[in-house]
Amino acid sequence: MILIKTAKEIQFMKEGGERLAQVLAQVLKKVKPGVSLKELDQLAESLIEKKGGKPSFKMVKGYNWATCINVNQGVVHGIPGNYRLKDSDVVSLDLGIFYKGMHTDVAKTIRVKEQESRKVKDEFLKAGEKALKAAIKAAKPGNRVGHISSAIEKEIKKAGLTPIEALTGHGVGKKLHEPPQIPCFLREEVKDTPILKPGMTLAIEVIYTQGKPEVAIKEDGWTVETADGQLAGLFEDTIVVTTKGPLNLTRLA
Repeated sequence: MILIKTAKEIQFMKEGGERLAQVLAQVLKKVKPGVSLKELDQLAESLIEKKGGKPSFKMVKGYNWATCINVNQGVVHGIPGNYRLKDSDVVSLDLGIFYKGMHTDVAKTIRVKEQESRKVKDEFLKAGEKALKAAIKAAKPGNRVGHISSAIEKEIKKAGLTPIEALTGHGVGKKLHEPPQIPCFLREEVKDTPILKPGMTLAIEVIYTQGKPEVAIKEDGWTVETADGQLAGLFEDTIVVTTKGPLNLTRLA
């Protein structure tokens, strides 16, 4: 059953999403060579708590970290351990906040740079950002989940990249994961996918790779990587479908 949120619940998600975006921005500033994933996770947890929230991911049974941090071939659910970032690593930071009874979820992938002033032409990351923008634009009343999936697939494949097929975006709100699933490619005809209605809150995820779509789970039982070792990217925002179109609740300023 797809949940429609009340005006009060949406307001709480707006407040939480704004706080989560601020936390993401602050943690991303600390992504530099030599910094450990554990340090980034600890910073994120501290900032979330200072914002009056709780880390959503620590509410998932068996998961003991505030973030999922994935490096290079890491796709999702990466445990933030002792690995120290290196120049040119591709790192995705995924985190959520539970605020006033509601979850919001966000993720962004960046490349680690030794020198902040160094310009890097990064078509791989630009493709993910562009796909997320297109997907959010498609999240309007009367459209369907399939329109979102199709927008992601089109942009990712246009860049010569591949959507990950085993993982999806999702509804979000009182629970971190709610219906509907939002694939990064069109699994079925658009008309057979759920229709979008005002009040739906969605965590739209663009999950993709340079190589083949197959993934594998590491021995830690959580970290999902590309099976062929190719780079992966992850971009995510929490949005609400409104009568005026999609409203991004976690947009970075």
